[in-house]
Amino acid sequence: MKRLAHMAIVVDDYDKALAYYTNVLGFTLVQDEALTETKRWVLVSPGDGSCQFLLAKAVGDVQQQAIGNQSGGRVFLFLHTDTFEEDHARLLQHGVEIVRGPVQEPYGKVLVFKDLYGNLWDLIQPVSS
Repeated sequence: MKRLAHMAIVVDDYDKALAYYTNVLGFTLVQDEALTETKRWVLVSPGDGSCQFLLAKAVGDVQQQAIGNQSGGRVFLFLHTDTFEEDHARLLQHGVEIVRGPVQEPYGKVLVFKDLYGNLWDLIQPVSS
């Protein structure tokens, strides 16, 4: 085993999720391929060499209930940046809900935000080594 390649984020609509992650968070579309009439393989990435996110459309009640709460209300994803102020301004410009921060912690500058679905993310600019 070498690296984590993809991680699924359960969403309600491919196009709505794709627009959010690319236009609001600034991720890059890696792949968007129809697998069946109703299922697509949609990958986005926050940057080169990063784990890619599969935008997985929920099917059925159990998956629908997981949208926005894949981690039981805890911070779900940790996004590192070296342009914290610029990224913070981008989130505010797009009306993204900042839940906590920004604050300076011993490990770096951090804020917690909610994505389109309510998943909690840490945006972190780590302290330089």
